[in-house]
Amino acid sequence: MARLLVVEDDPFVRSALIRELTEAGHAVRSVGTALEALREVAQVGFDLVILDLGLPDLDGAQALKMLRGITDVPVVVATARDDEAEIIRLLTDGADDYLVKPFSVAHLTARMAAVLRRTGRGGGTASDPAPSGALRVGGLAVDPLRRLAELDGTALDLTRREFDLLAYLAGRPGVVVPRKELLAEVWQQSYGDDQTIDVHLSWLRRKLGETAASPRYLHTVRGVGVKLEQPPADPA
Repeated sequence: MARLLVVEDDPFVRSALIRELTEAGHAVRSVGTALEALREVAQVGFDLVILDLGLPDLDGAQALKMLRGITDVPVVVATARDDEAEIIRLLTDGADDYLVKPFSVAHLTARMAAVLRRTGRGGGTASDPAPSGALRVGGLAVDPLRRLAELDGTALDLTRREFDLLAYLAGRPGVVVPRKELLAEVWQQSYGDDQTIDVHLSWLRRKLGETAASPRYLHTVRGVGVKLEQPPADPA
């Protein structure tokens, strides 16, 4: 089991990778742009990044160089470019491996496993200590790898969607996340009813011991989105 970041702008390829890799037991997060990838890597610990080169904001080769400026996380490049000189440049610039599209998920998984063995990452079990990539905001701890959440040391009993929503927000503490982004990333929908988000936020608030009128962690910014932030310290 490994913590993976999939950087892929094609929604169909992205959804397929998320589904297959999750079913294989990995904890998967995904983004569609290079800048989002840089933000994710800076905020969340990953065992491996799967990087598409044809991104809408920056070329993946440029994104690879920027990633190498902030992290040594292994990177497997997914590319439609099969030019040998280009592949050599990617490996020289810090890629740990590459696959030429189209490829099967089985092929990708085998390459990933080889990279993870070489780098000594991934493979955690339930008895291991909490990974360094666990998300902590105040008294809230969210472990995307084991799908566990605690509030002030007490385990939270969350549904799958509640956990996904909480983990996504916890990975962006203090950032107002637009509702459209939540629908796309948590529900994997390009459009939908805002009431779906409101209902899950209401359930989450109840389990966090707060209400919309008196929020501690979950704050709704009317007309914009939702943010999760550390509660203010209690006055002495």
